[in-house]
Amino acid sequence: MASTSIPQTMKGVIIEKTGGTDVLQYRTDLPVPQPKDGEVLVKNDFIGINYIDTYFRSGLYPAPSFPYILGREASGTIIATGGGSSSNLKEGERIAWMATGAYAEYSAVPTQHAARIPSGVSSEVAAASLLQGLTALTLIREAHRVEAGDWVLVHAAAGGVGLWLCQLLKAVGARTVGTASSPEKMELARRNGAEVLVDYSKEDVIAKVKEVTGGKGVVAVFDGVGKSTFDASMECLARKGSMVSFGNASGAVPPVTIARLSAKNAKLLRPTLFNYLSTPEEFEHYTQELFRFITYDKLDVRIHDVYPLQDVARAHQDLEGRRTTGKLLLKP
Repeated sequence: MASTSIPQTMKGVIIEKTGGTDVLQYRTDLPVPQPKDGEVLVKNDFIGINYIDTYFRSGLYPAPSFPYILGREASGTIIATGGGSSSNLKEGERIAWMATGAYAEYSAVPTQHAARIPSGVSSEVAAASLLQGLTALTLIREAHRVEAGDWVLVHAAAGGVGLWLCQLLKAVGARTVGTASSPEKMELARRNGAEVLVDYSKEDVIAKVKEVTGGKGVVAVFDGVGKSTFDASMECLARKGSMVSFGNASGAVPPVTIARLSAKNAKLLRPTLFNYLSTPEEFEHYTQELFRFITYDKLDVRIHDVYPLQDVARAHQDLEGRRTTGKLLLKP
């Protein structure tokens, strides 16, 4: 990667211990990483912030080592390649990527989790779309393949993944019952494609699902809430339905007795995104399909704000304080 145009040091954010936002260190003297075989060096344009970043910062999830650069997704331009890869990505191309070490001016990125950004998609939108958009897309394609006309239940329909699910389900012709906790959030989910909204703090979700489906229930429940919604979700399933539990916002789901599934011949899944994207071909396929949905179905990629990299602590505080709707981005 010998190139005189690549600097020796860069701006970035590291943590050397876990804790509150005070452990986030903005630095201007971090070494620019060297891409290994199968990697490309990317000059990041926009960096996506995700709730998982706060888990690594706080210590809820253990960092592999210290100092540690947070961040799992970004968009940018390839400025060098590491060789040793069958990838046909080239210098000068715009890519969106998912890996580790995103809170920085430059990142060394595995080519198997990098994809070209089509000309009709901005780098800002690409960075805001990847993790949450691909989560939602693989849920409706792989966890339970949703067909036109299917009734589906989405919990936390105004949340990050929830809004993506509402839009994608509408795009494929499905009918969505969404749950939310306030009139504002219900209206947001409705604008993004949910057909029926239930205020779970006041209304009976099970009764509403049975009412709108003629007593049959939904073919799939996409549940990122976890412990507090699991039992109701199981009740809402139709015969041969899929209970897809993909998050723990309210805590982990307790152990389940497998015989419980036999009452409806139900399927129970606990998928993770990267197990649907373990090969370069899978990553390329779903990333390009997501970009097509954004381009042709005019999906609303909500960006709450773009923060300068040095304001990362304020961005984390806004996210954890639930003062945001839509994606938070960093600009190096």
